[in-house]
Amino acid sequence: MAKYQLRVEVRPEYLPDQSAPEEGVYSFAYTITIINAGEVPAQLISRHWHITDAQGQIEEVKGLGVVGHQPLLRPGESFQYTSGCRLRTPSGTMHGSYFAVAEDGERFETEIPMFVLDDGTRRVLH
Repeated sequence: MAKYQLRVEVRPEYLPDQSAPEEGVYSFAYTITIINAGEVPAQLISRHWHITDAQGQIEEVKGLGVVGHQPLLRPGESFQYTSGCRLRTPSGTMHGSYFAVAEDGERFETEIPMFVLDDGTRRVLH
């Protein structure tokens, strides 16, 4: 077991009731679970996202905490939250990182693996 390790699990979801495809608005929610898989308590301090739509347009989002929280996680504890984003295309991807500080002062980053945002429609590519 690594001394400093957060594990990240993601569940994305398309929100048709908050989308307007005819206006180029596709809304998505994603539920994130952050688990302290390390040996030392750690506090999540900030996030950094790369959101890419199907046309290759990239939006970067940086900020303190997640949904207004900077959770302190003891080994084995988890924190779950749901947030969202809007794209101008029916699909895209997200990935990023969390910055955390362990109880002993060690600073470390955890990668958020890339996940797909997709409205679920099947498109035929020509």
